[in-house]
Amino acid sequence: MAHIYMQFDFGKDEEKAQVARHKLETWKQAFRLDKKLLYKLARTEDGAAAAEPAADKPEKSKVKGKAKAKEEPAPAAAMENVKLLIRLAFSNHEKLSEQRWVERIPGEEPFHAAKPEVVKAGEAKFAEVEKKFDELVG
Repeated sequence: MAHIYMQFDFGKDEEKAQVARHKLETWKQAFRLDKKLLYKLARTEDGAAAAEPAADKPEKSKVKGKAKAKEEPAPAAAMENVKLLIRLAFSNHEKLSEQRWVERIPGEEPFHAAKPEVVKAGEAKFAEVEKKFDELVG
């Protein structure tokens, strides 16, 4: 069974990454793709911005109100670059279904703006992407 990997770089937009994750979960349940569609989120922090939230937290905890509570997660999410890796693992006799998902996923709303990249077996970056996917906890 050959795997196909898709990479999506959401940058610092955690909200779009979560919308994409939710859409993948919906598809997995609706189309029974439990083992055929796997995904993992990779977050990389910016080194300089990591020290700033520690100083800001005491100030934000003193402020009361619903508006401030909603703004609190935004600085933490803004420090991380979010990448979504998807692995499609269809059997050899499911080539048509595989091709449809390869075309569908990058074309949908939260995915098409996230710099989609499809990596198939035999391509130069395949081993690197496969290793990265296996290393992610997810």
